[in-house]
Amino acid sequence: MSVTRVCAVSDIEPNSAARFVVDGAPIAIVRIDDDFYAIGDRCSHADVSLSEGEVDPGDRHIECWKHGSRFSLETGQPDVLPATRPVPVYTVKVEGDDVLVEVS
Repeated sequence: MSVTRVCAVSDIEPNSAARFVVDGAPIAIVRIDDDFYAIGDRCSHADVSLSEGEVDPGDRHIECWKHGSRFSLETGQPDVLPATRPVPVYTVKVEGDDVLVEVS
């Protein structure tokens, strides 16, 4: 298991997402207010980038821009079709101004 610094807190605006590659894995870092989430950046239905989709801060989901599937930022589970398979979620920590992701 490795912990990698992916960006600074200030690199991601509140209620938005950005794409990073960590140990070869595409990961979307999502910021909702001062909370950060790390989720696999490929929709399990259409293989498109989730970081380009809309962040829903109210229920902590991100929506795939192509077909509208929504994924929980906490579990990776989809709750809207056409996606039926979850995407991976990763542990994210903030230390000072650094956003760190733990990838196993």
